[in-house]
Amino acid sequence: MPYKPLPEALRRAKPASEHTQSAQAEVREQLDFADRQSFDDAAKGFIATLEPLTLQRDEGQVTYDLARMSFLDQEAPDTVNPSLWRQAQLNAQHNGLYEVSDGLYQVRSFDIANMTLIRGNSGWIIIDPLTSSESSAAALQLANDHLGERPVVAVIHTHSHADHFAGVLGVINHNDAASGRVAVIAPKDFVKESLNENVLVGNAMARRSTYMYGNLLPASPTGYVTTGLGAALSMGTTGFIVPNDLVCETGETRLIDGIEFEFQMTMGTEAPSEFVFYLPQFKALCMSEITSHHLHNVYTPRGAQVRDALAWAAQINESIELFGERLEIQFASHHWPIWGREAAVEYLQNQRDLYKYIHDQTLRLANKGYNKEEIAERVSLPKSLSEKFYNRDYYGTVHHNSRAVYVKYLGFFDGNPANLYPLPPTEQAVRYLDFMGGADAVVEKAQDYFAAGDYRWVAEVLNHVVMADPEHVAGRALLADTYEQLGYQSESAPWRNFYLCGALELREGLPETRNYAASPGMAAGIPIENIFQVMAVRLLPEQAAAQDLHLLLRFSDLEHDYVLQIKNAVLHYFVATAATQSDAQLSLSTTHFKQMIMGQTSAGELIEQQLLKVEGDVNVLSQLGSLFDQFPRRFPLVTPREQ
Repeated sequence: MPYKPLPEALRRAKPASEHTQSAQAEVREQLDFADRQSFDDAAKGFIATLEPLTLQRDEGQVTYDLARMSFLDQEAPDTVNPSLWRQAQLNAQHNGLYEVSDGLYQVRSFDIANMTLIRGNSGWIIIDPLTSSESSAAALQLANDHLGERPVVAVIHTHSHADHFAGVLGVINHNDAASGRVAVIAPKDFVKESLNENVLVGNAMARRSTYMYGNLLPASPTGYVTTGLGAALSMGTTGFIVPNDLVCETGETRLIDGIEFEFQMTMGTEAPSEFVFYLPQFKALCMSEITSHHLHNVYTPRGAQVRDALAWAAQINESIELFGERLEIQFASHHWPIWGREAAVEYLQNQRDLYKYIHDQTLRLANKGYNKEEIAERVSLPKSLSEKFYNRDYYGTVHHNSRAVYVKYLGFFDGNPANLYPLPPTEQAVRYLDFMGGADAVVEKAQDYFAAGDYRWVAEVLNHVVMADPEHVAGRALLADTYEQLGYQSESAPWRNFYLCGALELREGLPETRNYAASPGMAAGIPIENIFQVMAVRLLPEQAAAQDLHLLLRFSDLEHDYVLQIKNAVLHYFVATAATQSDAQLSLSTTHFKQMIMGQTSAGELIEQQLLKVEGDVNVLSQLGSLFDQFPRRFPLVTPREQ
């Protein structure tokens, strides 16, 4: 539902309230900010960076810009949690090419993740080529410029999250992988899990990601400061290449260009498809994203499957058992390494205990009958864990991770029948306002609670006002101010970004939008069966309810044909056989089919260019286009959706 931006005076960022200033002062007293070990480790081995660190697409659009983060040179302002400010400085101010050990290098803060490069006998082995081609290409060029130019001989994807594979086309191309000239190595189920997460629910996740990573926020002490996980997320060109080598079992090894790898499978932990590995030549353990310099997300606010905190802890423990006696360096896909066996093992043990504690204490309280919200208020880390900066809430939080553990075991329902069949938000909102005397009365009362610093409660009650009437200017403005103070206080970067993006949307309205489609680079690498799955998700039930269609697809670049069936408002796909019956037959390449489905070209244009041949009932093809939904990229998150 569209609504007008707030008046100019109400749209401006507000200073930290006295309650927020008090909260920041408490954090300064609780933590030892004189501890500078992380800063020493983050700076160690620095070789070079780009000045300024601003990356662009070929057409000039900026995809990544750390130059805008220069304000982090200051002391922490009252508008940023001082602990999060420290993490922001570590992420943004330590960027460029670093030597971890002779022959082992990382490019950090060219994206949200690290790109690791290993010098093999003849070329580079690249681990995790970032989110975008622009960032990965710039990282590789930086290494070639300062370490000597070498060809890429292998790419290793540690797991199935896009910030670790989507920049692959910046370092190799599809032919490199298809021909086997470059080994592309990933854990088993990598293709399925990567595409399930990034394609089937790609639009919903992308929209929520704009909040989580603060993509629309201006960088400033009252706006964006960090993601926690890294300095910033690259907004460049994405792609996908199907691996040509899968690692399936713990204990598997590979000898890649003279470098030995020992793999440990860590499936179903931080990602559903993931491994870590040990490099005997360097006495170095790559922990992928199983460990990082913060508490990670057992459930990520951008949306994903709930992760298994118990398995997460167990896999870290297995890493200690397998490699703890042999390692001298621990490095990962985010943040900075740890040197020295004793320090690295202590770090691994504390990260292990972090996830195990949250898991065990959540289930202890669940077994006493508490629901997930009650548990979240009761679980807090012991001082021995919470005083470690690498266990702090910069990305995940104890509060929402404990709720995730509850949902993993018991689901969303807490057993109270009042929560079994709730009304949707807008219908709830209208009824709440009726009970509470109307929107004006609620806003007037909420102002008293805002003045008292009870921001969590103000957010809850004013959400009803905005959901019932997004044009209620006073309610919307006060809710924006409330989210702002909650954001200022948040130690978690995603929480801060969610709150501040919510305030921005309330003040400015929805940004301009267009319909969602996978990027050309991503679509080119997606197997055709995954495209069929996307089509099934887009099927409009009303339009398809009366359809009984069978469409034979003859792909010139595949060994077998497929048939699409639409019946009962469900789309199925099958490998065609000699007995397959169809209403119409399409002959074309998978590339052109993908382009047609994504709206990059039309059936008429392909027919005219003799790239598509249609046999049988040509009306089937014209009917097909009307059966599929479109997804707007920027749907509302803090105001009502279309009813």
